[in-house]
Amino acid sequence: MANLETQYAGLTLKNPLIVGSSSLTSNAVNLKKLEKHGAAAVVLKSIFEEEILHEYQDIIATSEAKGEHDHNLDYFDYKIKEDNINEYIALIKSAKKELSIPVIASVNCVSSHEWFYFLNKIEQAGADAVELNIFYFPADFNNSSKKIEKKYLKIIEKAKETVSIPVIVKMSPYFTNLGAMIGKVSKKGADAVALFNRFYKPDIDLEKKEITTADIFSTPQEYVIPLQWVALMKDRIDTDLAASTGIHDGTSFVKLLMAGANVNYIVSSVFKNGPKVIGEILDYLNNYLDENNYQSVDEIRGLLSQGNIKNPKVYERAQFMKYFSDRKDII
Repeated sequence: MANLETQYAGLTLKNPLIVGSSSLTSNAVNLKKLEKHGAAAVVLKSIFEEEILHEYQDIIATSEAKGEHDHNLDYFDYKIKEDNINEYIALIKSAKKELSIPVIASVNCVSSHEWFYFLNKIEQAGADAVELNIFYFPADFNNSSKKIEKKYLKIIEKAKETVSIPVIVKMSPYFTNLGAMIGKVSKKGADAVALFNRFYKPDIDLEKKEITTADIFSTPQEYVIPLQWVALMKDRIDTDLAASTGIHDGTSFVKLLMAGANVNYIVSSVFKNGPKVIGEILDYLNNYLDENNYQSVDEIRGLLSQGNIKNPKVYERAQFMKYFSDRKDII
């Protein structure tokens, strides 16, 4: 059997499969099941800066609606933050007590000042690394791409100054020049970059004429998006890469390793199939390596990255020129 040991963000993992941040990783019972089925590390459910701020803003709004001026608002601000971080610290400590695999904390953040005292406590609680889940929705017409990038990089810079544990940055694909931005994140000192975030998507219910939520799970076809960008960035930056979104089976898992991913995150597949899918994916990986006479997973990592193929431009093609020019039988 091939050696699956993997290096990621300064951590040594028994294999390249990580269960990403979600409600699956929100309690010790679930975490133990994930480890039992073969997960090499877990990213804990995120603590959301926006949720903490909204909770405080709701208190202010309630006071204003009643025509009251509450002199204890500063206290409430502090109390809300402390309650949330203490709950999260308890999750980290519980996970570290129960698991033998690395535990990665996750902070969903939108500023470079409100939550940095969280990071020290996260490190002190024993987290092996911290993942920054950063996103500014590009719908503010008064906010330039340059300003958004500056905020993004400031958060990373502050995080690296604050903690000594590895800092992983989970990125969005929504940038004017995504490749250049990934490069800037790498140069800021990120220990790893995870591609990509998956966001809430609205939908419309035609019968009720209401806004509803689109499917929260990724589809198996979505793996091609991180595959393209992992392959493009593998030989251009010195930072480790994680692929995230659309990885539902062993086939896509191996493809993303070949593109250049150090590790792959899975979430939706575990929701749909249960934790047993972890073992099934790892069995597929082991069988593929054995059948092709590879001694370790490192031998296939990046085998088909942009820098290792005869026609590197294939990863940069924007149109379906060949496919559509060859089809004359579709109408």
